[in-house]
Amino acid sequence: MLRLVKNPPNPFHSSYCDWLDTPETRTEVFEEKAKSIITENKSPDIAFSYSVNPYRGCFHACAYCYARPSHQYLDFGAGTDFERKIIVKTNAPELLEKEFMRSSWKGERIVFSGITDCYQPLEASYHLTRGCLEVCAKFRNPVAIITKSAIIRKDIDVLTKLNERSAISVSFSIPFFDDELSMKLEPGAPRSSTRFRAMKALAEAGIPVGIGVAPIIPGLSDEQIVKLLQKAKECGATFAFRTMLRLPAEVKDVFRSKIEEQIPEKAQKIFGSIRDMRGGNLNNSNFGHRMAGEGERWKAIEWLFDQTCQRLGLNDPEKKALRHKTRANFERPNQQLRLPGL
Repeated sequence: MLRLVKNPPNPFHSSYCDWLDTPETRTEVFEEKAKSIITENKSPDIAFSYSVNPYRGCFHACAYCYARPSHQYLDFGAGTDFERKIIVKTNAPELLEKEFMRSSWKGERIVFSGITDCYQPLEASYHLTRGCLEVCAKFRNPVAIITKSAIIRKDIDVLTKLNERSAISVSFSIPFFDDELSMKLEPGAPRSSTRFRAMKALAEAGIPVGIGVAPIIPGLSDEQIVKLLQKAKECGATFAFRTMLRLPAEVKDVFRSKIEEQIPEKAQKIFGSIRDMRGGNLNNSNFGHRMAGEGERWKAIEWLFDQTCQRLGLNDPEKKALRHKTRANFERPNQQLRLPGL
């Protein structure tokens, strides 16, 4: 089966082949009528239980994306296929409404972009994330969004409605302070400065916003933590979170290739630092340890992050409780017609 030149071998294939010359780079879109839309998470590493992903694959092409191997289950590659072969779940809003109508659904908080960015460029034409958010607003279901995209600004009206009826928070994933570094390792994503402007626009509209310094790449971006948190505070952020770089399966190959291509002078430092915080390895796949490092260097990073957040007034416990509010306001449309006590 033909594979683009920067796809690591798919472990589910007995053989593979590459382009002999420069591969094509156009984006291919595959529409899908999905059978389900809510994914339940049972990993202790992730701070949410339910997520919605209207798209599979991601145009943002982040070299470090831990979701890359999931594309191989679709018979695609974890490298450039992940970035250029995008699956669109065209019936996502309809499926979500059906799920909400089930008596088993109790109004738990739903996170958008648990795997791939719900506001990647195709959202500008498909509007699937907007459709899903409109369903959430209709049912007063609490929502949290994680994105790198400024496209979210076009949905401020829906986000405002959610903020009034239930609970909404938007986290902007910004691992690099300077645009140049962002463009090298996140070539399809908006620049960091663009994300900060989008954050400020949402904050000014009254939407609770925060920053995800995710992932922290030891030996590369750990020195930018203070600048990132300070800038986020200036743009209206009220909360922040962090994760350590994950390099599962084929992600290691993609990440290493991109580092050696874009910033070869720092490759040795980066991979040495990762091993120093992963017990000599490049990855830790054990539940409970996948999103954090270990050792004294990682403890120093955690201390710096936490102390900076405290100094800036980020992560106030009362505001966090409001963002994580679940169930209380959830209401099915037919319930709105019932009289009290009936």
